[in-house]
Amino acid sequence: MTGDGSTTLQGTPNPEAPNPQLPIVQKLRIRYAKRGRLRFTSHRDFGRAFERAVRRARVPIAFSSGYTPHPKISYAGASPTGAASEAEFLEIGLTQQRDPAQVARELDASLPPGLDILEVVTSAGGALADRLEASAWTIELPGTDPADLRRAVDGFLAADVVEAVKSTKRGPRTVDVRGPVVSLEVRDAEGHGDPCAILALVVRHVTPSVRPDDVLAGLVSGQDLKLDGTPLATRTAQGPLDAQSGTVGDPLALDRDAP
Repeated sequence: MTGDGSTTLQGTPNPEAPNPQLPIVQKLRIRYAKRGRLRFTSHRDFGRAFERAVRRARVPIAFSSGYTPHPKISYAGASPTGAASEAEFLEIGLTQQRDPAQVARELDASLPPGLDILEVVTSAGGALADRLEASAWTIELPGTDPADLRRAVDGFLAADVVEAVKSTKRGPRTVDVRGPVVSLEVRDAEGHGDPCAILALVVRHVTPSVRPDDVLAGLVSGQDLKLDGTPLATRTAQGPLDAQSGTVGDPLALDRDAP
């Protein structure tokens, strides 16, 4: 049996465990987006919405054994509240085989607009979290002069260490926000109003995590950047980091290409 006694060494439910459940026969990996006003959905709020969607779509999700069974849902690399994202990931275990494309359609129809299922694939094994090494972000900075942003970015990249204070579960903590930054550049802001600056960055996943607002804090405190508007961060990619190009790859490629 496993450490919690819920399954045997063969992975089948332990009949002596409280409330034994059906075994997992298929694992699905899901990429979803947070868009528009739904970017303010917290991780807990999304979890509740997703569990309701699973019930509405009648997805045969597996549950843990014990006195308080929980659905077999594993989240990986969730974005901070207030950030939009095109690259959020989770994994679910099913007690019956299902067509991933059909599950994607049914779950997407059961979620509110703005929480959108982008892709569902069958897991090829391994830990999904291990593939999420870095994230690519774009940050819209309304009211910021692109020339001022370029000056701040040049100073940031030239520094060996840039410190900023971030909030953690143990309280405020001073961290180096320069080390995890793989790339940082200013992009054309056409169509975004005037003035407006667009910041594009790739950040390694480290502990404690360094997020877009932490990098902005480093630019403000270390490079005297002035921010007049409210920044809007969007995660455009999350996955394995290519060390040579500094780009973020597709974490579901191995699952999609598996026989």
